[in-house]
Amino acid sequence: MAGGELTGNSTGAPPQAGVLEGVNPIVYTPSNPITLFIVQAIIVIIFCQLLAYPLRWLHQPRVIAEVLGGILLGPTVMMRIPGFEAAIFPPASMPVFNNVANLGLIIFLFLVALEVDIRLFTQNWKAALSVGMAGMILPFGLGFAIAWGLYKEFHVDEAIGFGVFGLFIGTALAITAFPVLCRILSELNLLRSGVGVTVLAAGIGNDVTGWVLLALCVALTNNSSGLAALWALLCCIGWTLFLIFAIRPPFIWILKRTGSLHNGPTQGMVALTLLMVLASSWFTGGLVSYPEDPIHTLTGPGIIGVHPIFGAFLVGLICPHDGGFAIKLTEKIEDLISVLFLPLYFALSGLKTNLGLLNDGITWGYCIGVIACAFAGKIIGGTLAARANKLLWRESFTIGALMSCKGLVELIVLNIGYQAGILSETTFSMFVVMALVTTVATTPMTKLLYPKWYQTKVERWRKGEIDWDGNELNPSESLQGGLKKGVDSQIRRLMVHLRLDSLPSLFTFITILSPESVTKKQVEPETPDAESTEVIIKKRPLEVHGMRILELTDRTSSVMHLTEGEDFYSLRDPVVNAFRTFSQLHDVAVSGRVAVVPADSYAETLMTQAHEVSSDFALIPWGESGSMSEDQSFPVTADTNERFKSFTHLDFISQTLEKASAICNAGIFIDNGFGGITKPVDRPELQRTKSAISIRNQAGVAVLPVANKSHHVFFPFFGGADDRVALRIVLQLAKNPHVSATIVRINSSEKEKLSSTAKSAAASTTTTEDNSETNKTAVSSSPVSGTDVEDGALYATLKSSLPEDLATRVNFSEADVPAGKEELKEIILLAQQAVGNTRDNAGDVVVLGRRNATKGFAEVGGSSSSAAGGGVPDLKNTVGEVAERLITTGIRASLLVIQAGGRGQA
Repeated sequence: MAGGELTGNSTGAPPQAGVLEGVNPIVYTPSNPITLFIVQAIIVIIFCQLLAYPLRWLHQPRVIAEVLGGILLGPTVMMRIPGFEAAIFPPASMPVFNNVANLGLIIFLFLVALEVDIRLFTQNWKAALSVGMAGMILPFGLGFAIAWGLYKEFHVDEAIGFGVFGLFIGTALAITAFPVLCRILSELNLLRSGVGVTVLAAGIGNDVTGWVLLALCVALTNNSSGLAALWALLCCIGWTLFLIFAIRPPFIWILKRTGSLHNGPTQGMVALTLLMVLASSWFTGGLVSYPEDPIHTLTGPGIIGVHPIFGAFLVGLICPHDGGFAIKLTEKIEDLISVLFLPLYFALSGLKTNLGLLNDGITWGYCIGVIACAFAGKIIGGTLAARANKLLWRESFTIGALMSCKGLVELIVLNIGYQAGILSETTFSMFVVMALVTTVATTPMTKLLYPKWYQTKVERWRKGEIDWDGNELNPSESLQGGLKKGVDSQIRRLMVHLRLDSLPSLFTFITILSPESVTKKQVEPETPDAESTEVIIKKRPLEVHGMRILELTDRTSSVMHLTEGEDFYSLRDPVVNAFRTFSQLHDVAVSGRVAVVPADSYAETLMTQAHEVSSDFALIPWGESGSMSEDQSFPVTADTNERFKSFTHLDFISQTLEKASAICNAGIFIDNGFGGITKPVDRPELQRTKSAISIRNQAGVAVLPVANKSHHVFFPFFGGADDRVALRIVLQLAKNPHVSATIVRINSSEKEKLSSTAKSAAASTTTTEDNSETNKTAVSSSPVSGTDVEDGALYATLKSSLPEDLATRVNFSEADVPAGKEELKEIILLAQQAVGNTRDNAGDVVVLGRRNATKGFAEVGGSSSSAAGGGVPDLKNTVGEVAERLITTGIRASLLVIQAGGRGQA
């Protein structure tokens, strides 16, 4: 029998066992509509997620996937399958689907308003007003012009006059999608640039003005006379003033009393805020659904005859941004809206979109005309206004291209117009195509008009470093600085990647890298009778620049971190502030900042910062958990098997080293009890013990300071550019009185064999002139022909010129090891004998060059990242085979793997 009918006699109960009793599990029943709704939601979410992954690699926003998913499910594709609409989206089931989707839309518009920070507009009001107005007036005029042809050709509802139709078309072409614009700017790292600030400020004004115009359109449509529409708009203005002056002050007072303003909203405050959203939406509501036409929602009487989303938007605007309240509130509710409710709304939009209606030349002609008007109006208007604000032509064109982005806001506007009967199904489909094209084209146009090399050139030009042709304005100073950097091998300017879980080891490393110097200065007395005083000045000859990176995710709250300002978070970030406090207590000159970027841009961000501060050395700590995340909600250190197997973390390290090779020397620091702090690997087991001394919890017993503050450094010197840089760094560390070092030059039989081969090849070059080119090539390609002499000379020079105060703490020696696999075993044995033997000291370190010049385990591919090498990064290719073996062996010391870069490769 059909699902929902009674089985057996008429007094029996409906079947409760589902398919076990032969009931169709997806049939729609009015008494239990949730069953089919769950199936509909599953299909929509799967479609959107499957489309989102490939589009993400093309740098397209998620809204494109959601709109395409809805179109595929609609009459354009899937509903052409016989029985699909009747089985999955029957008309009788659409009221439930429509209500859930529109509830999600109401809350989403509230989140959009939370993202709008009016302070950004007021701080940049001149450029925002000019760019925003010019970016609306010209496309509005073009839209009103093309609306005449659209009205005559495609309009079907005679109740809608041309005035309302033209007003709506002009509004649809003039609006800019602020949320999608924020996402694009953040992914292109333009939010803090002059272009980004101008676009964001103009986008805020454009967004608010667009919603006002849309409210006017809907009010004119929903009310039978112009006087009624005027009353509706006046009520809307009055409600806005009521929210600002009567609701906002007590709302902020309650937030302060409950601590929600600065500590994040409590559950009660989230409930209060959502109640305000729903109440305001109810007051401004003006559209209702009718069962007889559930997909094509009709207009009906509301409270003031506008639309529920305007009320939600207004409540979002009055929510404070102080203390990060708007961001923290967004974090509470955004995932459910973005993953479930919003895709349902765009699926509902797709069910109304029928691209099959665009089936003749005149229809496509108007469609292309609408797209052209959308691009031309925004680009020309925005470009001319930006140029009038004294921006460069290329920057101005970029602003115009960004302002042409329509995104999900355009789809919401189109749906409102379709529900109100302003747009026909054909016109609606045209504008959906326009919204897709303008949104997809925004990112490629921005990259083409404003590439990275041009941004760097403009930045240097405005700083006065170069002229417009790219010539250095002070070439002599630049050359002298480069020569000085090449001669001076000491680390004077250090760039570090700040991670919460690596701060103890970073602080210890910075302390021993730069011993404290003490100078005395005579201070003249203020009065003739007073005596001069002697002031002791302590400082360290080191400048440290810290960079903390937070991941830019798909969440709206992540983008809001950027729109609030990276400088804002750099001043308040607890990790950066701990870094600054450490510097003040230890007399180190530091700077610290926070960057919010996508995970695949971590390496580029770090190395760009290293280049900007002219860093000598970039120090990258290996995370305690072996992941990119710093989540400390369950801070348990991963074991060796997991810490060094994360693909994303290995790829990040590999890309960082690859980019550092052209900028500066770099080091990967793998902490293992450095600083005297030993972290447990596994979660401690719960034990029930009895103590005769005390029954208190011994976990609170104070830990005594480290009595032995010494460190021992072991460095096997193989040769090559990496080892030459590492040798100098080891000697710089040894200048600290708490550091001793063992430096062993590795002489292998294989190396000697290659050296003799190179010498014989060089001798044959002098006697055989006919094959001179071949022999020269052989000598130059030999791994020891050019570097072995240089390595030996450097080793001997540094050994003989060792200062007396270091001679007692630095031990130079040589070790002859067999070739092949035994060579690696001997080196591991030397390391185990040198470090980890002093109990309770402050931690030992093994320093290694990443790319050693010996054969067998020496070659670490020139570029080990998966992107460059075409393979999957692993630990051996990332840090070298010696470091990989020491890690897996479990040596009782930390590791510092050094790679030469920039001038250090010479």
